[in-house]
Amino acid sequence: MKRIYVVGTADTKGEELTFLADTIAASGAAVARVDVGTPGAVVPVDVSAEEVAGHHPGGHSAVLGIDDRGIAVAAMGVAFARFAQSRNDIAGMIGIGGGGGTSIITSGMRTLPLGLPKIMVSTLASGDTAPYVDVSDIVMMPSVTDMAGLNRLSRVVLHNAAQAIAGMVAKPAPPPDGKPSLGLTMFGVTTPCVTAIAEQLRSTYDCMVFHATGTGGRSMEKLADSGLLSGVIDITTTEVCDLLFGGVLPATEDRFGAIARTRLPYVGSVGALDMVNFWAPPTIPEKYRGRLFYEHNPNVTLMRTTPEESRKIGEWIGARLALCEGPVRFLIPEKGVSALDIEGGAFFDPEADTALFEAIERTIGPSSMRRVVRLPLHINDPEFAKAATAAFLDIARQ
Repeated sequence: MKRIYVVGTADTKGEELTFLADTIAASGAAVARVDVGTPGAVVPVDVSAEEVAGHHPGGHSAVLGIDDRGIAVAAMGVAFARFAQSRNDIAGMIGIGGGGGTSIITSGMRTLPLGLPKIMVSTLASGDTAPYVDVSDIVMMPSVTDMAGLNRLSRVVLHNAAQAIAGMVAKPAPPPDGKPSLGLTMFGVTTPCVTAIAEQLRSTYDCMVFHATGTGGRSMEKLADSGLLSGVIDITTTEVCDLLFGGVLPATEDRFGAIARTRLPYVGSVGALDMVNFWAPPTIPEKYRGRLFYEHNPNVTLMRTTPEESRKIGEWIGARLALCEGPVRFLIPEKGVSALDIEGGAFFDPEADTALFEAIERTIGPSSMRRVVRLPLHINDPEFAKAATAAFLDIARQ
């Protein structure tokens, strides 16, 4: 039987945990009270901290009975993530916590499938939630008051949270229309290309476009790893620039890892590899003073990549795509890689583009499955979008 997992530290948040679970149960939903505290529960629970801690690679002793709270919280987070992954009866998950509890519980929530209801009621929810949400779909709900016993406001907040998770579980989203899902990456400077590709494929594919801001690429690859994508058209690989040169929208070292692991049909390109993203000019590292910049808006400043940087970017991408054993087509637009990298444009630099293209061709290891295709087009030319669409349909049929 599927249950809503109600998770908290049952030593310090026992009263709130019980209130929340009872309110959800009153709606008719089945609940499981889960303790992720380390000192010991003060209220009845269905899953003890000992059971959760047993999922740590080092066993109970790596989590419980540790005097250093920071170490204990981190260890319980590892254990809870593995515990959550091991369960097949989770209809939804709701957590309550302060700093430690939020860290532990969201570690587990992030391992759950996208679309499964997840609500975290937290004292940290009105601040920077990126470390807790990451690329998941966790709903962060501010607790407003601290969780140190129930009061008239916390009862309302927890009641609302209980009704929200119960409603999500009772009335799930309708099933998809049956079209296979396709992941695409886009930036403002590659929008014409990606929009045209999506329009050409939307009748047969559910096109999911991801903004190439670091989290966008990771979200797309998480879907790929989860088996929720049938292919990827990765026109905009710009996140690699920020990873290698300290930009503010970086990929991780695992960029393209999901493509290699899943062997999904993959069409890639060099979209926006002419730029590194920084915030407002005063935030740009001193070592880059004097470089060619373009003010995208008052808060975002773009730096043109040099030929040497472009070579390194191309080698990095090529080396990772060389590990892919599924069908790969990598398209190179010889007349420019972004709306700024066009003849007469602010970032037009044929020397840098040549270094980029040659490095990719040299390192990608072309084979019958991996092919690099040069096209005498700009990335935003309509014919380039048609070529990318045709390349994907060709490998998707294999």
